[in-house]
Amino acid sequence: MKRHLLAVMIPVLLASGTVNAVEIYNKEGNKLNLYGMIDARHQFSSYGGEDGDKSYIQFGLKGETQINHDIKAYGQWEYEITASDTESQGSKRNKTRLAFVGIETAYGSIDYGRNYGVLYDIASYTDVLPVFGDNFAITDNYMNKRATGLLTYRNKDFFGLVDGLSFAIQYQGKNENGRRKSDVPDKETLQQNGDGWAVSSTYDVGYGIDFGAGYSISNRTNQQRNLSPGRQAQAWDVGAKYDLNNIYLAAVYSETRNMTPYGNDSDLKIAKKAQNIELVAQYQFDFGLRPSLAYVQSKGKGLIVSDEKTTNKDLLKYISIASYYNFNKNFSTYVDYKINLLKKDDDFNKQNGINTKDVIGAGIVYQF
Repeated sequence: MKRHLLAVMIPVLLASGTVNAVEIYNKEGNKLNLYGMIDARHQFSSYGGEDGDKSYIQFGLKGETQINHDIKAYGQWEYEITASDTESQGSKRNKTRLAFVGIETAYGSIDYGRNYGVLYDIASYTDVLPVFGDNFAITDNYMNKRATGLLTYRNKDFFGLVDGLSFAIQYQGKNENGRRKSDVPDKETLQQNGDGWAVSSTYDVGYGIDFGAGYSISNRTNQQRNLSPGRQAQAWDVGAKYDLNNIYLAAVYSETRNMTPYGNDSDLKIAKKAQNIELVAQYQFDFGLRPSLAYVQSKGKGLIVSDEKTTNKDLLKYISIASYYNFNKNFSTYVDYKINLLKKDDDFNKQNGINTKDVIGAGIVYQF
């Protein structure tokens, strides 16, 4: 799964690295900050894949240097360590989340590396739940969330001509051979991508209201075409949010083509089309409590069933009832109850290993 209040920003605080960071060095135009958090989390569910300890640690470095009066260079690295594995397993699931370098001028910024895809500029509006909020924005799935090989240009206030109007253009190079080998070949294939482009634009109209839209198109690799037909993968999203007077409201609608995965790890498939909707409402009380209510649905179309027949089915459908409680800017706790609305007796869900069980996640967070 951005935003200013701590309760809303937990999923993306580490991406910005600007809140509660520890300044390590600041001299002669060079700055370096350390930031991080420890999330001690446990989930409860009769569905095995969602049950158990889910604790993790994230930390990163964010730096900048002033090259001259007009040009600034910057870089960011972020890493995640899984805390639920045994010591002999730990390195298998640890991962680099972000690693990019760029320059910023009066005409915008440009950077390259592992970063957020620009479609997440809009998807982030609803990625504010304590635990859940999963939908079309999947990591290493083209330019929807975090991904590798991203060349990104960003411009704020449209060259200084329109306050609040920002846009981004992004290119992703082909990632096929050289991907880390997976125990699940189909999963490795789904994380590949051909050359692709994406654009996004957001507009802060004032009064706490923001609108945004994004679009991406990418070639699919030969292995992906063998897994499912389709030469290109496409996605677009539109969204709006209201963040003022302790009230946070957000809505995002998106569609993907030849992009959204579903099914068991041993038999992963790609939906020919997926339509997704996410709605979130939150309220920040002055004493630290922030209740949250959300609805998430992803409907797949052209899904493969037996004998090459296809069908339309919900891949995700749930209500999230949750709350944060912030003791101060560094320490908080949360609980998130996912009420699963998928049909438990549906043969399609059973055959594809799609979770139809409720899940409760609870945790304590310390961050700096």
